[in-house]
Amino acid sequence: MLQQVLRHLEVSTSGEGFTDLTAALNRAIGGSGLETGLAVINVLHTSCSLTINENADPCVLADLTAYLRALVPQEGTALTCTSLSLSFQQRQLVLGTWQAVYLWEHRARSHCRRIGLHLLGAPVGAA
Repeated sequence: MLQQVLRHLEVSTSGEGFTDLTAALNRAIGGSGLETGLAVINVLHTSCSLTINENADPCVLADLTAYLRALVPQEGTALTCTSLSLSFQQRQLVLGTWQAVYLWEHRARSHCRRIGLHLLGAPVGAA
């Protein structure tokens, strides 16, 4: 039997750059009562977006920031997406060893960002 859960997360950003959402998403999934399923993650703003990137070396995010800043100026349109669909298993997102889910803040000043999380899956203990 599948169940669905809707949640909202609020994330504060400190201006342009990347905020790791992985732990907050895993906490929300862990508290949902679902064990295995699909998470649809949707940022509810047009001036930030979502991406999956390496989480081991901070130089990767610095390089990515410089690259994206050159490609997409503040007034431009983002090249990344506003939603992601990811599997979860054992109450955790299924990601590669060095992967994390990031919110990419496009604006120079800080913001409070809302993220919708729609979970569809099997409840804990379901056979």
